[in-house]
Amino acid sequence: MTWDALEKAGADLLRRLGPSALRTVLDHALDRWPRDAILRATPGAGTLLDALEGVDRSAGLPYLTGLAAGYAQRAGEVSVETVWSGPASHHVPVRATAAVLADVVREARHELLLMTYSAKPHQPLRDALGAAVSRGVAVSVVVETLQGAGSALSGDEPYQAFTGVPGLELWHWPASKRTEPGAKMHAKLAVADRRVLLVTSANLTQSGVAKNIEAGLLIRGGTAPVRAAEHVDALRSSGKLTRLN
Repeated sequence: MTWDALEKAGADLLRRLGPSALRTVLDHALDRWPRDAILRATPGAGTLLDALEGVDRSAGLPYLTGLAAGYAQRAGEVSVETVWSGPASHHVPVRATAAVLADVVREARHELLLMTYSAKPHQPLRDALGAAVSRGVAVSVVVETLQGAGSALSGDEPYQAFTGVPGLELWHWPASKRTEPGAKMHAKLAVADRRVLLVTSANLTQSGVAKNIEAGLLIRGGTAPVRAAEHVDALRSSGKLTRLN
């Protein structure tokens, strides 16, 4: 084994299990735990332990400690990506709104918030939301209403795009709470676990996430996802947003 093998094994474990798992392996190695005991505590660390045996432990263990710290710091940094609906450009690679929205919903483990002006039944999204509720995610959707939109929306109420998904909470901005004439609930966003925020011009419709040219930003880390969720919390707790029965 070589240093290249150690670097590769450490990076692979980080990608699969994260920095906390690597630090656990290192702590146990420093305490001279037997190999079998380390593997019982952190299954999947065998390749890393093999690579560690091929280098000087007094240098290999600090190297891996720094690798874990660097990975954790990078994971905590803010990343921003552009997200688009509509025709693709071969010269400028971009991520599609439908795919990014699906990723945000799938990533949620505790809390998921969606806001949309218009909404139409979109089975892939309904299925993803149902799966999120099934794994214990608290899912809330804030929608506009036909009354609130005035003549700007017609057809079925936007909330009907989500009816039949058990355990999902629906919220709206009552027209009686709007102090400015013609004010609309026009926000379109998704927040997963206050860690990932998608802000987009796309409504939660097939046209919005796939057909129209729509633009947005996907933000990971930092304060923006937290602040977005906190702002909606404040609107709900103050009564400006209320539950739809």
